[in-house]
Amino acid sequence: MKTPSYLKKGDTVAIVCTARKFSAIEAAPAIAVLEAWGLQVKLGTTIGLDNFQLGGSDQERIADFQTQLDDPEVKAIWCARGGYGTVRIIDHIKFDAFIESPKWIIGFSDVTVLHSHIHNLGVETLHAIMAFSVVNTTQSSIDSLKQQLFGEKVRYEIATVSHNRKGSASGVLVGGNLSILYSVLGSDSAIDTRDKILFIEDLDEYLYHIDRMLYNLDRNGLLKNLKGLIVGGMTDMKDNAIPFGLDAKEIILESAKKYNFPICFDFPTGHLKENLALKLGHQVNFIVDDAKTSLEFL
Repeated sequence: MKTPSYLKKGDTVAIVCTARKFSAIEAAPAIAVLEAWGLQVKLGTTIGLDNFQLGGSDQERIADFQTQLDDPEVKAIWCARGGYGTVRIIDHIKFDAFIESPKWIIGFSDVTVLHSHIHNLGVETLHAIMAFSVVNTTQSSIDSLKQQLFGEKVRYEIATVSHNRKGSASGVLVGGNLSILYSVLGSDSAIDTRDKILFIEDLDEYLYHIDRMLYNLDRNGLLKNLKGLIVGGMTDMKDNAIPFGLDAKEIILESAKKYNFPICFDFPTGHLKENLALKLGHQVNFIVDDAKTSLEFL
């Protein structure tokens, strides 16, 4: 896997819309954070565009993302927000120059389309807060983004929780939003999990749908050869009037019961106030024991 160059003071970060709309006024807190780190900020042409839910038409979002991807002065692209829309443009982006000279692509949720697609191109990406997140996240989430972008040594340690399955593993970290991973199966953006450590999180889903998505991942062989599973926020899960009978953790454990990899739950990443940055495509050490879960980026 290729690791994009880590940032240094004076480098330029572009903020763009690949999905939902986002205004320059809304971008002000994110701009302030980047400038405090000594970085230059370039607002993409999609910032401020309003196409119903989307930050511009598909063609406008394609053009903006392609421009920032091809601009040698831009060292990282920070997606403004998620929602829906990235899958509408992914097949129209040309990554040839990017593969030769990669830069950091940053975001989560709908940006999982980019994470998964770019992983298949052999380049690391950064699952982290987006520009819209800055006003509602924790300082530790913001700090973790800086640490990952500037190439600092990162190791997370969290207390153990119920349902964890003990063990240790080393491997490349992949993943993102479960619904998005499910939605791109069978496409060029489908995730490759063989001998890797998978991270998943989701928001506002029915429990039966979590079960359906995991069954589909397993039927496609995505759980069979995992080295480990990290479960972030399974936030605001919903049930039907007739209960499904299992909560999200129980559904995940049932899906993985025939395999023997370590599993941790409640990792502070995803649709949560705390959303620690994860370098996807990077080699990690993952340990789950009685007292804690640790994730170290090597």
